[in-house]
Amino acid sequence: MNRAAILLAGLGLLVLVSGTALYTLLGERPECDVSSAVGATIGGPFELVDREGDLVTDVDVLNHPALVYFGYTFCPDVCPFDMARNALAADLLAEQGHDIALVFISVDPERDTPEVLGQYADDMFPEMVALTGSAEQVKAAARAYRAYFAKGEGSGEFYLVDHSTFTYLMFPGN
Repeated sequence: MNRAAILLAGLGLLVLVSGTALYTLLGERPECDVSSAVGATIGGPFELVDREGDLVTDVDVLNHPALVYFGYTFCPDVCPFDMARNALAADLLAEQGHDIALVFISVDPERDTPEVLGQYADDMFPEMVALTGSAEQVKAAARAYRAYFAKGEGSGEFYLVDHSTFTYLMFPGN
């Protein structure tokens, strides 16, 4: 290849890159529609049952900063890892003098009885607030947090529950 061809190719590449950069920096940008979920309220009132079988509300549970997670005790994959991460975060914050609660809300009220949740909490993080309730109570709490869950197919106790895996940082009164 001769020197003129290389110079011409290099000049063409420079023009292409420069033009793209100028268009990106100075070109018109389309208006973006903002989703109605942006700025939406997360959280809200709920009534659920704790590991002792007592009815509790969001006011009882969220009386100081808390990490709230929706999952289930039979979850074979993400729940144990997410809860271990949340427990580690709570421990690290406690070492720095910040008190934060861990709240686990079951999306599987059929299997996650108060007793099952108590054992799960003891194994994962003994101070964890573990909550369940009727199917309607759990749906209402999940709806307030915009958490998704759906019972999968399966028979007997052998089924999975598809669910979102967000951890919510909540403060009292929010």
